[in-house]
Amino acid sequence: MAKRLEERVCVVTGAAQGMGRASAREMAREGAKVIVADINEAAGRDAVDLIISEGGTAQFIKVDLRSSESIRNLMDQTAKLYGGIDVVHANAAIHETDLTPNTSIEELPEEIWDVVNDINLKAVWLCTKYAVPYLKNSEAAAIVNVASTGATVAYPMAAAYCATKGGVEMLTKASATDLAKFGIRVNCYCPAAIRTPMLEKYISAADDPSAVEAFLRGAHLLPRLGEPEEVAKLAVFLACSDSSFITGAAYLIDGGALAWRGLNAA
Repeated sequence: MAKRLEERVCVVTGAAQGMGRASAREMAREGAKVIVADINEAAGRDAVDLIISEGGTAQFIKVDLRSSESIRNLMDQTAKLYGGIDVVHANAAIHETDLTPNTSIEELPEEIWDVVNDINLKAVWLCTKYAVPYLKNSEAAAIVNVASTGATVAYPMAAAYCATKGGVEMLTKASATDLAKFGIRVNCYCPAAIRTPMLEKYISAADDPSAVEAFLRGAHLLPRLGEPEEVAKLAVFLACSDSSFITGAAYLIDGGALAWRGLNAA
């Protein structure tokens, strides 16, 4: 049976952990040559070792997503290593609770807002900007961005995160509009509560972590947290030719969270 990403070159940002790591593994299983891009070198190289141990092809490139030059280098170095780029999966993101306990609107420091915006939104644009010259040469070019249900509904302690994720969803549509003439598809997906290190930090920052986790689970029609591996399968679908007539779309992967206004009992 043919693999869905056979010989395609896929760049995955934030691939050292969480959904990015799961997506990098799944793309490699589907035959892709994967670039694990992350600022965390130790965890990134561990992800590469895991992919290789499973029979996949991967290399690590360190990237600072607050640096335009670092992002440009990521794309240039990928093309030099593998001869081009077919897929960019802009997965990396940060939440203000990763950086400060002062996350309400009136307390959030301006510099923290800037960090979240730089990584969650500006870097997504820069990844697209610097990958496009290479994507134009691919016969199956795709960009897969990661937004959030926080692009549509607000969460407490998350003004910067929600604002940037709303921006990612609109950037996805704008990019799809500009790049369609080159045959480059651009889509995003919007996860709800997925069991990742970022979510664990968000929960632990709450006054009552148990209550917050119960609420996040209960907000889903399927009353549990999602798993990174489930999200990775959607990332592969949007990256591969199975979704060849899909662009400018935002896919919910939220356990039904936005389909209702309810709460399952803990």
